[in-house]
Amino acid sequence: MRYIRKAQDRGKADFGWLQSQHSFSFGRYYDPAHMGFGNLRVINDDTVLGGHGFDTHGHRDMEIISYVIGGELAHQDSMGNQFTVAAGEVQRMSAGSGILHSEYNASKTAPAHFLQIWIEPKLKGIMPSYEQIQIKQSSALTPIVTPTGVEGTLSINAEAEIYRLQLHQGQQIELNAHAQKAYLHIVGGEATLDGEGFQQGDGIGLIAGDNMQVTAVTDVEALWFLLLN
Repeated sequence: MRYIRKAQDRGKADFGWLQSQHSFSFGRYYDPAHMGFGNLRVINDDTVLGGHGFDTHGHRDMEIISYVIGGELAHQDSMGNQFTVAAGEVQRMSAGSGILHSEYNASKTAPAHFLQIWIEPKLKGIMPSYEQIQIKQSSALTPIVTPTGVEGTLSINAEAEIYRLQLHQGQQIELNAHAQKAYLHIVGGEATLDGEGFQQGDGIGLIAGDNMQVTAVTDVEALWFLLLN
């Protein structure tokens, strides 16, 4: 049985400066039916107003990925990293044994829109680390995060791979869950998945051996997660 997560059913948080929608339980939002999918623990769809952001705070033993959809994020951490992450770029922070960081909208006026993604690590207590890349779409389905960092992808301390899917209106692709579990999150646009309509913010989880036909109703951007445990 497939796991369906519709955008309108997600948890919501409104802090004025931050509008966040949670695909899985996070912060003040708790639903035992939606605690994650495999080792994919968090997908937060965050919009941060200009001049605002997340003050310095700590994490440990989590792989944290920021996928910037619009605007720019200003990142600083206790390892001395100071970077700006723009739309079309993705960052990975391995919290490991412990790290402090802040994440701010780099603009004083325009909003920043990004996905905050947490994946449970394979090994705990590792040395913290940071990477970011500009995504270079090489095909409809392009790897952006892998356990070994092959072909210019971000490396991750987790049994997981992440791909960016981009389809033009009318294009089709078959996705195969050749892992224990797989999850598709629609970043933008509309598509049919085996004939059922999905749109921005929707997600669907598959188990090993399942496959799915994706047809773009409009231009579509999505993230495809292969979760190996």
